[in-house]
Amino acid sequence: MTFKDIFKSNFLENVTSVSLLDMALALVLAFALGLFIFLVYKKTYQGVTYSSGFGVTLIALTMITTLVILAVTSNVVLSLGMVGALSIVRFRTAIKEPLDIAFLFWAIAAGIVLAAGMIPLAVVGSAVIGLVLILFVNRVPHREPYILVLRCDGPESEEKAMEYLGRSTRRCAVRSKSVQPGEVELDLDLRLKDGGTGFVNELAGMEGISSAVLVSYNGQYMG
Repeated sequence: MTFKDIFKSNFLENVTSVSLLDMALALVLAFALGLFIFLVYKKTYQGVTYSSGFGVTLIALTMITTLVILAVTSNVVLSLGMVGALSIVRFRTAIKEPLDIAFLFWAIAAGIVLAAGMIPLAVVGSAVIGLVLILFVNRVPHREPYILVLRCDGPESEEKAMEYLGRSTRRCAVRSKSVQPGEVELDLDLRLKDGGTGFVNELAGMEGISSAVLVSYNGQYMG
């Protein structure tokens, strides 16, 4: 077998295994679905620092997955080799937000379903998933939890502060207490009545209170 025979084996036959129309249609639809996933991610993002690179990654991941599945479905032998090649790939990038995992799997699943030819399932399924995420992720909880870090100069100011918090909040519970000479530090678990944080200003101005810091559980500082 000569080099010419090897080159003519199955390589040129596989060039026409996927038509140009199918490739163009699949990639265009993959881009549209990836763009929709990116817009939903941007709409529902609740982290501290927004990463536009991750949103672009969702678009690219949808198109790349579609490209890979198109190649796999056109050749059974290639699919076995593809599985072996992808099994050695390891990603060690840390996922900062738990919801980012859902968007990654969503992009991959959309690319797989789209390349398999199930276009209605990919479109309708993505629309339903996007609607569910928009409705539930942006939903503000009725009683959002907060932590109040309070520093007092003694037991008397601590008692006055606790009485004030009992009247101003829906729920107030001590999480931890640290006592030093001339200083008492309290970590309090709070549930607000109406969502307002003006009581922290009044609390900080009370006699014997050196500082009052209100912290949200999602990492955003308030007060």
